Amino acid sequence: MIAKLQVQVALRNKKTILKNAFCSQPFKLGNITEDRSGKTLRLMMMSSSPGILDGDEYNIQIELEEDCAVELETQSYQRLFNMKQGASQVMDIKMAKASSFVFLPHPSVPHESSIFTAKNKIYLSEGCSLIWGEVLTSGRKLSGENFLLSKYHNITEIFLNDKLVVKENLLMEPKLIDVNAIGQLEGYTHQASLIYINEFFLVTPTLEKINELLAEEKEICFGISALPVNGIIVRLLGYKGEQLHNCLKKMAAYLSHNLSIAKPIAYAK
Repeated sequence: MIAKLQVQVALRNKKTILKNAFCSQPFKLGNITEDRSGKTLRLMMMSSSPGILDGDEYNIQIELEEDCAVELETQSYQRLFNMKQGASQVMDIKMAKASSFVFLPHPSVPHESSIFTAKNKIYLSEGCSLIWGEVLTSGRKLSGENFLLSKYHNITEIFLNDKLVVKENLLMEPKLIDVNAIGQLEGYTHQASLIYINEFFLVTPTLEKINELLAEEKEICFGISALPVNGIIVRLLGYKGEQLHNCLKKMAAYLSHNLSIAKPIAYAK
């Protein structure tokens, strides 16, 4: 199935509104904004399909006009079913000046013999704020499908003023690469990452606070690094998808509401 989701938001009376939206099956889009007096628009991306099937091609395009703020959520865990040829998803995000975007989808659950490729391209302008997360499980552990997927490949490219500044490349092929080897998962079954870019926050104190938040969690391993631009990337390993997803939401809540304002960095033109 070839499916498309297109979303365009604009700012009206200091509130982010849904300007245009188009969905083809199995996509659905819901406005779940609770605080209608606030600036942020919360949207939920839903699907009438039980998961991604063999041959599926998903195309998602989101455009934020200047000064807009959007939080995009998913409805449930993303199941990747048994495949022979594979499925793919392309996601393009275009953010105008001073816009904000948050996307922390539910964990992906690759079933036995699933083959999935995702390509994400995010285009930021000056003054933008981005929180982008991902959680990948080992499969249906209780059904004995631990790391029985064929291939999972997720590439995320982030551009600032049309210049590539971050590239995240996650490739899992358990039949070719031992997931428990040194430098791989080393016994853990779930992994997650979070990328945060905002020119107005102070990196060092934020790193320290994120470290404190994650240190409270049990049975996880994590690392935090500064990005080439004013931002951070956090990587986590654990045993439970829900726990890692909650970690991402906990970090996002802190980053969204506890920013330390600093002098903006100078961007290369």
